[in-house]
Amino acid sequence: MDLGLKGKKVIMNGGAHGIGLETLKLFAAEGCDVAFFSRDEGRVAAAKEEIGKAGGKVVADVLDMTDNAEGYVAWLNKAVEELGGCDVFVHTASSSGQGATQDWQRGLDLDILGGVRGVETLTPALEASDAGSIIIMSSTAAVETFFSPQAFNALKAALITYGSQLSQAMAPKGIRVNTVSPGPIEYPTGNWAAIKANMQGFYDATVAQMPMGRLGAPDEVARSVVFLASPASSYTTGANLIIDGGYTKRVQF
Repeated sequence: MDLGLKGKKVIMNGGAHGIGLETLKLFAAEGCDVAFFSRDEGRVAAAKEEIGKAGGKVVADVLDMTDNAEGYVAWLNKAVEELGGCDVFVHTASSSGQGATQDWQRGLDLDILGGVRGVETLTPALEASDAGSIIIMSSTAAVETFFSPQAFNALKAALITYGSQLSQAMAPKGIRVNTVSPGPIEYPTGNWAAIKANMQGFYDATVAQMPMGRLGAPDEVARSVVFLASPASSYTTGANLIIDGGYTKRVQF
């Protein structure tokens, strides 16, 4: 299936590992030019090499957006200039990547304002595109009571509302906005690998609740993100796509 992504420009805040990396690799394989950043120089270099194998231009920088709003916005503008535009913005930056799910301020700055500042900065470029698309990464922790009260859960829920309202405002500009909410996803450098190593009982209990009998893999989310962001999904906006192997138990109308 031709997703219509060849030649499109993709900007992601994050992307050096896990779901973000798998998503960028798929975008590159579809013929996109991509830009991303991470705090870790080693991860940036390794991710750039992996993504580059799929072809296309890769803009990869070392940046810590924590307490660095001006630097983050400057990077977004730099990415637009180096790519020659922006057709897709994927907001993945999150306090969870820093192990700060209980930190309200960190979550507000990264999960919420990282998305808001990204949208505000990139809207002119997205509006100039013939296929402008925004993907906001949330979590199933936002749609079902999970683990314990924490900032991450509440702020990811706020992102779903933000994305839905943004989709209404952006539709007349020709920009689609959708949210993706993954369930527990496991990979070597991710939170669930750490949980397995340090909280085996909780890990086993979670796996026991999975109808498929396992946690998900990053590429299983990435494929849906790329499709949802692509022109092949041109009439989909305002959606929150749950990708969790049936983990959450609710009826969504």
